[in-house]
This record gives sequence, structure tokens and C-alpha cells, in this order.
Amino acid sequence: MIKSPFKRHVTLLTSTALLSSMMALPAVAQTNEEDDDGVKVVNVEEITTIGSRRKGRSAGDTPAPIDVISVGEFRQSSASDVQDLLRTSVPSFNINAQPISDAASIVRPANLRGLSPDNTLVLVNGKRRHRGSVISFLGGGISDGAQGVDISALPSIALKRVEVLRDGASSQYGSDAIAGVINFVLKDNAEGGTVEATYGSTYAGDGDNYRISANLGLPIGDTGFVSLSAEYGDTDGTVRSVVRDDVLALIAAGNTDAADFETINSYTDEVPQYWGQPDVEDDLKVFVNSAITLSESAEVYAFGSYAERTVTGGFFYRNPTNRGGVYRGPNVDPLTGALDPDGVASVRVGDLDGVGVGEACPAGIPLTGNAGLIPDPTVLAAVTASANCFSFIETIPGGFVPRFGGDNEDYSIAGGLRGQLEFGAGLDYDLSITHGANRTDFFINNTVNASLGPDTPRNFIPGGQKQTETAINADFVYALPSDFASDINIAFGGEYREETFDLFAGDAASFALGPLADQGFSSSSNGFGGFPNSSSNSQDSYAGYVDIEFDLTEDLTVQGALRYEDYSAFGDTLNYKLAALYNADDHLRIRATYSTGFHAPTAGQANITNVTTQNVNGVLVDQGTLPLSSAAGQLAADFIEAQGNGRPQLGTEEARNISVGFAFDWGAATWTVDFFDIDVDDRVALGANVNFLDALNAVSGTSFDSVGAALTGLDAAGTINRQDFIGLDDLSQFRFFSNSFSTNTRGIDVVGRYGFDLGDGVSNLTLAANYTRTKVTDRGTLNPINDGRVAALEDLLPNIKGSLTWTHAQGPFSTLLRVNYYGGWDDTGNGVNGIGSEFLFDAQVTYEVREGLSIVGGVDNILSNHSDRNPFAGSLGQLYPEAGPFGFNGGQYYLRVRAQF
Repeated sequence: MIKSPFKRHVTLLTSTALLSSMMALPAVAQTNEEDDDGVKVVNVEEITTIGSRRKGRSAGDTPAPIDVISVGEFRQSSASDVQDLLRTSVPSFNINAQPISDAASIVRPANLRGLSPDNTLVLVNGKRRHRGSVISFLGGGISDGAQGVDISALPSIALKRVEVLRDGASSQYGSDAIAGVINFVLKDNAEGGTVEATYGSTYAGDGDNYRISANLGLPIGDTGFVSLSAEYGDTDGTVRSVVRDDVLALIAAGNTDAADFETINSYTDEVPQYWGQPDVEDDLKVFVNSAITLSESAEVYAFGSYAERTVTGGFFYRNPTNRGGVYRGPNVDPLTGALDPDGVASVRVGDLDGVGVGEACPAGIPLTGNAGLIPDPTVLAAVTASANCFSFIETIPGGFVPRFGGDNEDYSIAGGLRGQLEFGAGLDYDLSITHGANRTDFFINNTVNASLGPDTPRNFIPGGQKQTETAINADFVYALPSDFASDINIAFGGEYREETFDLFAGDAASFALGPLADQGFSSSSNGFGGFPNSSSNSQDSYAGYVDIEFDLTEDLTVQGALRYEDYSAFGDTLNYKLAALYNADDHLRIRATYSTGFHAPTAGQANITNVTTQNVNGVLVDQGTLPLSSAAGQLAADFIEAQGNGRPQLGTEEARNISVGFAFDWGAATWTVDFFDIDVDDRVALGANVNFLDALNAVSGTSFDSVGAALTGLDAAGTINRQDFIGLDDLSQFRFFSNSFSTNTRGIDVVGRYGFDLGDGVSNLTLAANYTRTKVTDRGTLNPINDGRVAALEDLLPNIKGSLTWTHAQGPFSTLLRVNYYGGWDDTGNGVNGIGSEFLFDAQVTYEVREGLSIVGGVDNILSNHSDRNPFAGSLGQLYPEAGPFGFNGGQYYLRVRAQF
């Protein structure tokens, strides 16, 4: 785990809060404001801080749809991760468990309205939150290549409410606000606090988790506050795997070592193939929020956070007869092991002195035993007895399963001065600076660097990644008197933003090109290759905006926004928004928006180097992701251009967003219905894989039979510099980020609330439903996406998702019943279409033992429903589809004790 300067960070956050303090938001109220588990209900008006820069605008008075989710509503679940809580509260928000997804298991990618994670802007107290350090190379198709915000670093106990703007807002807030904006508003209490402890587990008896959290509000003099929040917990992994067919075949054939991978009836570190929810250990989160009023017209504010955790997941089983680059050898003579294209399969043998030097070694150990799965004992004995010959079947005869994970650290600090200048009706200002960083240091254990032969370590440190961002903002609002029904609210300002992506080299063995590399043994740590070099790449941008809103008549509100932004790496962009809200009568409001938007590639996407293992049609293949600007990237660009399709480029993606909806009262019920249509063109993506050998042979004009031979030959010919391609010898395919495909996403959101008296208590019914459909309108011509990616974008998520929640408060008891619906979807990763829809049922009961002390018990997924089982479970050992929209753990229960004071 990271042993970072934790005390230094916490001291910095606390002292900064006490000295300067915070909270860049006005006081707010909201409908159904509750305590942390819905014990109390107070009906007041929702005042929102996003979507409009006019003071005191309620969510119902904004031209774009906004959800304001109270902390009580937000936390009614067994989940502790804020992303999992959002999945229940926001129908168009999706997050998966990511059981075997490389670094995406550490910082999980999430989707709003079916779009990429980096198409959603995340704010904390109205300020842009920095991105996570992980780029999701295995993001389930929808999130492939995305670098989104690490929302898991936010402790739920620190939140006052969550605001979700369901509309494009790049012209108001900048890059990424295509699918919408999520604003996490922190608690601002100057007194009181909460302490709670939660324990939960699954019906299956694994996945035990606990969480201890607290919030404390303290006054700073007569005019300030500091709100401190902390959370600590652990979550055990789960196992939802089956014994693989190839393991059973090996055991049946007589491989007694493979029997170690047969028992999976309990969770231990020796699980043969770890497929399930990853372990999350030492999960610490700290948040500070504060503000001090300096005068009647000025306040200084600050907020910040620190978080760290260790996440450990698993990889697929490495079969001792056919794992490429480690075990699988050429066809050989069944008696001698000599190379014979018409012979039998073999286990690869390496010549430690070098081919042609010293004692000769067989090309492979013939697999001639039962079912062709047992190495020939005579040849194996000869290889074992030879000091010059080596095969991994000698040292790891049963195969192996790597364990992969990372230590993640996140911190942020923000502060500023806000108030009003005496200028006519008054000029509101907010001057701020925010700084944040997220770092992940990877580890992979129980694997090999096969090219090192018998000298390979079994545990590796592949290196790390870090994302650092700094933003300086100056925001102003002026109410210009007018003859219209209201003053003209003019908001304007500017922003400077800088981001840096650092790549840290791994230990030497994790990327080494060992002595057996030229004999077909794979280099680098198997499963997740180490980074051979450290690098640091930065980009910055300048932006200016103007946002105008006013009531044209008593019933018609209009809004317009314009933003210009210039990126050092990708040029400039100009975006705008037009919106209107019409109050037809006291019970009906009609609203509509039209906007353009953009997403600029991150410094990480432009410069990342990664080699990972991908499941391609049931075969595990090493694939690389390399910068388009690198030697290999330019080689691929030359290759693509030579085919007459033009040259790939990397720049901003462009969006167009239309939203039309209405809000109405129907008796005691309130309803909102909003239609949206989003076009995103030239999306930044990892395109189709380029065959490395084909590209090299095209450049050389000859036909090398391996990547390693081609690189060596081209270097000798002076065509390339071999050092530019170190660590890539065993790559069969690679890809790079470029502007590629285009999509259209359209759908409808429906939200209804109805409050009524029942018995001696108060009940509330809430319906939230979403329909979203994405279509790929253009695959891209220069670096097109493949069929699998198209299928994932269009069909991996359910088109329909929703929930109906009933809450009731009476005396010391509060109850919740919720039914969640997930429509049908396709398991595109395994080629399984038509996964059926599911209903999941949740229940929660809160009992107030005495004032300030409550006990909460609940069950999520009471019937322990799962997605349809994977029909190919035996081939890869995964019992359920990994992209299941509600996970695969089944029923889960929890018990929570809370003390409030």
C-alpha cells in the first residue's frame, strides 16, 4: 500500500480549512430533505447551484432538467461506494463491478446516458474535480480508453446533496459536459455531527465489508465553519467463478498439479481463478469543507480531500499446455521434440546458452499423454536434467493465475474569495484556485517474465500513473436592470487549466527483454507489462465565457451561453447554448435547450503506453496501446495512410445536444418528462487493432515471420531505432488514440413524486425511469472501431432502467421498499445476445432508539436475482456476464448504527 505523507496531507487540509475556510455555494434548501436514512421529511424548495448562474433558482425554474438528490435518498443502500449509490439514485447512471479489467478494476469507469465516463463533468462544490490516473483500456466497450473522475474517493457521509444536470453544458462549464454534469455538494454544518458504523455481506457469505465514518461541524468564530468528514473501511472480494473446462481436462488427463485449481467453494487467496468483486483494503477518505465571512460582502472559502485504498483483482488462468509466450511451443516430432510442422503440439523449450551454442535442446516437449495434454515424460526428463535447457513446465507444471492490483492515492485542495463589489446593483465575484492529483502504483503477483526463463521473479512492480490538474477561475455575475420582466443576469469569466500525466517506470524485470525473447518467450510481466520509461506530459488551456439569462415575460425565461477555449495541444473551440423555460400555467412548465459541446483528449490519452492481455474470441492475446506520436504510432499512421484512407489525427470531439421536456403537477404528484438527443462526432477512441507484423513488413518491403525478427532486421538496416520499440517484441497487435467514430444517443427521462399521509405517518412514492439508445452513425474511416466495439456501444447497457421507491415515516420507524428494473441487454464481450430483463427488490427499516440514535437494517436484491448465466462459463471460468448492469453478487444485507448530535 502507498505509505504516502498522509499526516502531511491531513495537516495541510485541516490547517488550510481553519485558516482560510470555505464553501463556494449559497445556502440551499430542497424537497424531501432528510437525515442520513430518511428519518425526517421536510418539504421545502429545491435551490440548485448548477445549470443556471442566477441567484436562488430552484430546480423547477431552470431551462434544463436538474435532479437534486438529498443525502437521505442517496444513501439508502448497502453500497458504500458513491458510484454504486448513484446507480440506484440516477437511472441513466451505470457502473459495473469490473472483475478482470486491469486498471479499470482500481478506478472503475461509469457512464451517464450511455456515453463515455469523460463525457460527464464532475464538480465538487461547483468546482471541476480532477480526473483519475487510470485510463480504462478494458472498459467494457463503452468506456474503452476513457479517463474519468475517480468518484470513489468521495465519502458519502461528507455529502449534503447531489445535483445532476441532465443536459449538455460545455458552453457553461467547459470540456466533458456532454452527457451532463454531476455536482457533489459538501456538508456545511458549523455544529453537530454524525458517527456511524456499517457492516454488510452477501447471501453467499463472501464480500464482507465494514465502514466506520464520522462528520463533525465546528464554528470558526462567529461567522465561519469547518465541516470535517472521514471514512475508513474494507471490502472483501467475492468469487463468482466455476472450474474451467481446461482445468478439468488437465486433471482428467493426469496433471495432478492442476488439481490446485479445482476447489472454489470458499474465498481464500488461493482461489484458482479470482473472478468476482475485487478486494478493497485500507479504504480511507477524508474531506474538509469550510468558510469564513470577512464582511457583509466577502467570504473566504476552502475545501479539500485525501483518500487512499488498495484494490486487488485477478486475471485469467494460464494453461500449462497452450499459454502463448510461456508454455505453447511449435509442432514437433512426437518422439524427439525436434521441429516438425506436421507433428504434435508441444510445450516450449528454451536454450539458455543460446540456439546453436553448447548442448542442443529440443524445440519443444511433445504433448503426447492423455488427450494430448501431458508432456512426454522422456523428453521432459531430458530437459529437466539439462543445465542448458529450460521449460516452465518444470517449475510451474500446473499453470498459474496472476493477481493484479494497485495502490491508489487521491488528494485535492481548493480555495478562493467570493463576495460582491459595489457596482450599480452589485457585481458578484468568485476568484478561486483548485489543485488535485490522483496516483496509482500497480503490482502484479504470481506471474512471470517468460523471456527471463528460470531467473524470472514471480512478483513485479509494473510502474504507476499520476494525473495532476490545476485550475484558476475568475467568475462574475451582474444583474443588469432592464425593461423586461426581470433584470438581465449576465455571468462572465475566465479559466486557466493545466493538467499533467506522469508515467512511472516499473522494476527492470517487469519490462525486461530477457535472453529467451528471441526464442519465442514473451517479455515483460505476463498479464500487465511494466512501463520501460518514466515520462511526464502536460497540456493547458485558456477559456472565456459569457452566460445570459432573464425573464423575457412573466412566463418566459430565456438563456444563452457562449464559451471559447484554446488548448495548447489541440487548438481552439467555440461552443454555445440556447435555452428557454415557458410557464404555461401554474401547473405546467415547458423547457427546451440546444447546445454544442466538446471533449478534449487528456494528456494521458495522448501519451500513454500500455501492454495488456485481452480476451479475443476466447483466446488471450497481448495487445498494446501506444501514443500516436510515438515511433510505433507513426509507423501505424504510415501504414494506414498508405492504404489511401488519410492520416489519423488526435483532436477534440464535437457534440450537439437537444433537450425538450415539461414539468407538471397532477393532483398531489409532480412529474418531469425530458427527451434528449445527443450527437457526438469524431469521438476520441482506441481504434481497431493494427497488426504489428503487417505494419512492420509493409515498411520493410519484405516478410519477416515475427515482430522481434522484423524489429531487429529494420534496426540493422537503419530503418528504425530499436530502442524506440523496447518491450514490444511479443506484441501481435496494438492500437492508439485518435479521432474515430460518431454516435447518436437519444432517450427520455421520467421522474415522478407523490407524497401522502398514511395512517399516522407520511409516505412518499418516487418513480425514476430512463430510456437510452445509442447508435454508431459512423465507424470512422482512418482508424475505425471494430464490430465488437460497435455492439458494446449499442447493446451492452439496458435500454430501459428505472426504480419505484416507497418510503414511510411513522413514529420511531422509517421504512423503504424499492423495486429496480433493468431491461434486456447483450453480453457483447462473450457474444451472447438477449440477456433477459430483471426486477430487483430492496428493503430498509430504520428504528430511532432514542433521539439521535438510530439502527438501520436493510437488504438489497432480496430475491438474489442474477443476470442470465454465461453459457460459456467453463471456457473462461466466469459464472455471470461481467458487464451485468447490477453486478453479479446477488443478495446483500447490511446493518448500520448511527449516532447524531
